[in-house]
Parts: sequence; C-alpha cells; structure tokens
Amino acid sequence: MTRSSLSVTTIAVLASTLFLAACEKPAAPPEPIRPVRVTTVSPQVYESRSSYTGEVRARYETNLAFRVGGKIVARYVEIGSEVKKGTLLARLDPEDIRLASQNARAQLSAAQANFNQAQTELNRYKKLFESKVISQAELDRRQNTYNTAEAQLDSARSQMRVQQNQMDYTELHADADGVVTSISIETGQVVSAGQTVLKLARPEEKEVVFNVAENRLDELRSATAIVISLWAQPDKEYAGVVREIAPGADPATRTYAVKVSVQAPPAGIRLGMTSTVSIVRRSDASVVALPLAALYQQGGEPAVWVYSGPAEGEGKVELRTVKVAAYIERAVLIADGLKDGEKVVTAGVHKLIPGQTVRLLPEVQSASAGKKS
Repeated sequence: MTRSSLSVTTIAVLASTLFLAACEKPAAPPEPIRPVRVTTVSPQVYESRSSYTGEVRARYETNLAFRVGGKIVARYVEIGSEVKKGTLLARLDPEDIRLASQNARAQLSAAQANFNQAQTELNRYKKLFESKVISQAELDRRQNTYNTAEAQLDSARSQMRVQQNQMDYTELHADADGVVTSISIETGQVVSAGQTVLKLARPEEKEVVFNVAENRLDELRSATAIVISLWAQPDKEYAGVVREIAPGADPATRTYAVKVSVQAPPAGIRLGMTSTVSIVRRSDASVVALPLAALYQQGGEPAVWVYSGPAEGEGKVELRTVKVAAYIERAVLIADGLKDGEKVVTAGVHKLIPGQTVRLLPEVQSASAGKKS
C-alpha cells in the first residue's frame, strides 16, 4: 500500500469519526426540582359565617286609621312618642256626626211616641173586641200597626247606637302600648274612613329584617346558629331565630326579605338600629379545610397530593384519594383520607406526577384555620 493510499484512508476515518461525533446529541440537563407550597393538615370542627346588614323592627306594627271620615282638628303625638293603651292620638271634627246624632235622637223620640200610641190603641181595641164591638179584622189591623211601630222603634234605637259609635270614632286611641313610628297626617287634613294615619309598633318583641340573595337561601336554611350584633354594641352578640322568609323575591332587588326574632333582646336595643346578622354553619365532625386549588382528580375520585419529606428542603409527593364532606366558598372540606400533621400541596397540583421530588416553599396560613368570614 502506498503512502498516498494510507493518507486517504486516514482522512476518511477521521472524517467519519467527526461526522458521528457531530450527530450525537448532548446529554439532557437534569430536570429542575419543582417548588411547591403546602399546608399542614389540622382536623377540627369547621365554622363558617356569612354576614348581612339589617334593621331592628317591631314584630307587631299596626296601621291605625279612623273608622269614619272627616277633617283632622288635633294631633297629640309625634314620631317616636311612647304611648300607653287608650292614649288619645288624634281627633276629627265631630260637628257633622253630632248633627247626625241629634237627628237620630229625634227619630228615636218620634218612633217611641208612635209606638206608645200604637200600643195604647191596641189595648183599647182588644177590650172592644172582647165586648164584640169590633170585628177580628179590625183588631188584626191594629195589631199590624203595633208591630210596625215596634219595628220602627227598634230600628231607631239601633240607628241611635250607630251614631253614638260614630261620635266615639272621631277620636283615635292607641289599642296597645307602643311607639309611634310613622305619621301621615297633619291638622286640617281631610281623611277617609280606613285611611292609614299612624303606625304603632309594639316593642315587646323585636326582630331584624334583612335581604338575602336567592343563591344563599339554602345556606340560611341549613344554619346551625344565628348571631345578631348591634352596630352600637359591636362587642355583644345575641341569639336569633329565623321567623319568616318571604315566599317571593322583591321585584326590584330580586332578593328575599328575612325576619329574624331576637331572643332575649337587651334593654338598650331600639327600633331602627342597624345590626349585623351572622349565619353560622358548623360541621358535624372534625374535618380538614383545604383551598379549592389543592383538589385533584384520580379516576373520577377527588384526591390531593401529600408531601413526605423533611419540614425544610426537598421531598416527594404521592397522590391520595380523599372523601369530600362539602364544598364551600373558596374551600373544600375533607372528611376522610388525611391525618393530622400531614402536608398537602395547595398550588400547582396539575403539574405533579407520583413520586416526583419537590422543594418546599414557606408555608402560609390556609383555609384549615377553621373559620371563614
């Protein structure tokens, strides 16, 4: 073999070596360790509160009105006046009714006189009939006259009593102890019978009225407790009971009015005060509250990623199925599947694989604190 052929062969081998070396891929760098955020499991009875602003009102509030129409000549109370049963509140001009009462009295006197005359004549005609001076037909006519006079007398007496009542109706009295909450009349105003002129609230039972959106009604019905606090006394709380939920929504706000009775109301609670009503719900048993972002799916079942490793540094994660007790706002309640003290990944759960090595980020307070506002 000549020197030139050896050189060509050497060049070809070197070229092949360089070509193969150029075709080889560089080694892939190791996959970076994914940082995760976790929360420590702490089972406890979970309590949630939803708060609403309401107004203190009386359970019994009566619209008062005159039973006759007329002109207002006097008003004796103002808004906020505390009155006792029987207190005179307002009075109508009684002149027209007084004249009508005089007319009824005159008609009663005339009916009484007519009845007396008919009775006297009947007695006299009975004696004439016994003496066979008059016929039975004549006696019957006198008897009918007497019956008519008696009926007219009864009618006149009833009319007289009506007019006496009408005179009493010109004065408006409180039918119970209470507080005047509204006045819609002034002196000199003419009102009709039955027109509301005053509102009287009976303060022995008080309740708080507030509005609830339709998607929160189930939360209200499942409440384990109702707590009421006054803006004037924010450090004190009182128990409440839902007395009424409006059957229909308000056409303007599309919310439902709710009335909550205040149990054992304090002496300082007054009508019109602003209050906060808290709807409290507590779990029946100890549960674990996790952020919704911590929940994962495994074969159609809810699951979470559980971290195992040192409290600081790196460790591995495993996927574990759990039993969900309830879904609430911004959190999920886990009834079974987790142990006290375990750490659950709360962010980036959809980027993990079983057995993956992860690095812990500083732990933050989570929904498992046991209460949400």
